[in-house]
Amino acid sequence: MQIEEIEGAQIRQSEHLRPLIEQCRPIVIRGICRDWPIVSLAQGSGNGAALDHLRRYHRGGSVDYFVADAKLGGRYAYGEGPDGFNFARQRSEMGAALDRIAANADDGAQTCYIGSLPVDTYFPGFAEDHGCALLPPTVRPRLWIGNASDIACHYDSFDNLAIAVAGRRHFTLYPPDAIGDLYVGPIDHTMAGQPVSLAAIDPGGQDRFPRFEAAAQRRLHVDLNPGDALYLPKLWWHGVKARDGINILTNYWWDASAAGPDSPYAAMLLAMIAIAERPEPERAAWRAFFDHYVFRPDGHPLAHLPAERHGILGPLKEGNYRRIRALVMRMLRGG
Repeated sequence: MQIEEIEGAQIRQSEHLRPLIEQCRPIVIRGICRDWPIVSLAQGSGNGAALDHLRRYHRGGSVDYFVADAKLGGRYAYGEGPDGFNFARQRSEMGAALDRIAANADDGAQTCYIGSLPVDTYFPGFAEDHGCALLPPTVRPRLWIGNASDIACHYDSFDNLAIAVAGRRHFTLYPPDAIGDLYVGPIDHTMAGQPVSLAAIDPGGQDRFPRFEAAAQRRLHVDLNPGDALYLPKLWWHGVKARDGINILTNYWWDASAAGPDSPYAAMLLAMIAIAERPEPERAAWRAFFDHYVFRPDGHPLAHLPAERHGILGPLKEGNYRRIRALVMRMLRGG
């Protein structure tokens, strides 16, 4: 598979993005945000100037961030530390954390990384001055700020539009169905909330991870310069390298296909406790039912009946989402 690339001038409104999202494939959008003030500063005056510009929006508050020895090259991963990681988590006032990132870029003693910062909380006004017309205003951005880093390969359960603001970014992508070849770590002991690929952290471990070669043959690579964006559909695995001494990225998470508040990930966790340890023949039976009612490879399960007789299997937007949800809630309460 080749990653599709388009120019930002070709896609300026949300209705232009929708047909691309429905393909469920990564898409690079070149230069979509090159006119942002902070991107222009990064390109003209350097990444330090972009970081100084970001400070203008900061209004106080503390933040948790990663700190690691520079010899690790910003490769935050599992390790021998007291909590099982090769880095430390520290808490600091935001201004001091930004100072430390700037100092690291000069002296190189350590690397720091601050991730997933809600812009409206930490940098109010930034989103208004750096808008993205591709998404509705209710989808709010987050910022990722740090020194050179190599973030472990993980997935998101939301659609993701990632925009390089300052510094170059390299993404290594694997499709969702590579999960079995990636040797995924625990889902409840993670570096930053999401499970990661142990094999991609240690790609030299062929003896430990023999199936990883199958994933490696399918991986894709993307380089972003400031102002470029990458759309990542849900569940695509991605490792991210920030290549420069100071790097800033903003991203937007949203569920482009949601019919209501319930997430597919929550449904998967419930299915795990309800099905995963049943006998294999029973799991096979439930797999057939999931295919028939949920994944629908042969079309709608009641296609042989008139639409008016589909009951709660009719379109979700016609009230059936609420009806099914109420039924599920009663069942979970034991009613």
